[in-house]
Amino acid sequence: MKRFKKILLVSREGTGERATLARAVELAKRNRARLALVEVVEELPRELRMLITAMPPADLEKLVVKERKERLEALVAPLVEDGVRAAAVVLHGTPFLEIIREVIRKKHDLVILTAEGRGGAKERLFGSTSLHLMRKCPCPVWVMKPTRSRRYNRILAAVDPDPSDPERTALNTEILDIATSLARLEKSVLHVVHVWRWPGKQMYRGGRAGIPKRRLKEAPAEARDQSQKNLDELVTGYALEDLRHRIHLLKGEPRILIPDLVEEERIDLIVMGTVCRTGIPGFIIGNTAENVLQHVDASVLTVKPKGFVTPVTG
Repeated sequence: MKRFKKILLVSREGTGERATLARAVELAKRNRARLALVEVVEELPRELRMLITAMPPADLEKLVVKERKERLEALVAPLVEDGVRAAAVVLHGTPFLEIIREVIRKKHDLVILTAEGRGGAKERLFGSTSLHLMRKCPCPVWVMKPTRSRRYNRILAAVDPDPSDPERTALNTEILDIATSLARLEKSVLHVVHVWRWPGKQMYRGGRAGIPKRRLKEAPAEARDQSQKNLDELVTGYALEDLRHRIHLLKGEPRILIPDLVEEERIDLIVMGTVCRTGIPGFIIGNTAENVLQHVDASVLTVKPKGFVTPVTG
């Protein structure tokens, strides 16, 4: 079972904060983890600094930090009384940068925050801070959709098995470790999905690749069988008999099929990997993951591959 020991909760007033806090507290209790409630006070914009005359901008920022610290301490006090090892931390600067620096300093192994948007047809769920953290934070990042629900009924683990790729295998293992642990914790239905792709005949049109037509006809079925075998081997390592679960092997584009599956199955939480292969560690999220995130309306827990190095420094 995947256990988190040092959880950082990004706190901000607004819709969903209480539900996110309650879930973070429950997770901390079950894992006997430390919980840090963190809020980041951003620097005043230059234009606003020029308009302030009642007090120096630095003094105003100190006042805001003091007020935010008092608010967090008011949230932490009853948690400590209830036996949770919780603390309040106020940081100053650009939110995603300061959060990542705090993760590095204190060695947090999970970041939790409420999504900035509401999702649905008209509004994207994930804002700038969420996406920056999912791209660059070295530990898993759990972005929760604002909701009153205290439970995830349906959890989706998106995997991409390939036994020849150790990095991908390790990432898939981490995804399933987390997804199965949460499904047991929440008593959820677990969905495991792998989307495989076949480039199609257009790549080999006119015999330029020198592949016989017979092989072209056989290759898609063989590719599907291999994808099924890889998925079966991955899932076999997990005892799922005690979990209600479904396995999905889909052919096509993940950016289309995963959001469709999320909608069809009314998925509450997606656990997925974010892979960077740009040559600049942590610079951008993998294109597939980025496209999926822009089109789903569910909470998302993203996991980095082993050895990921954040571009953010102290």
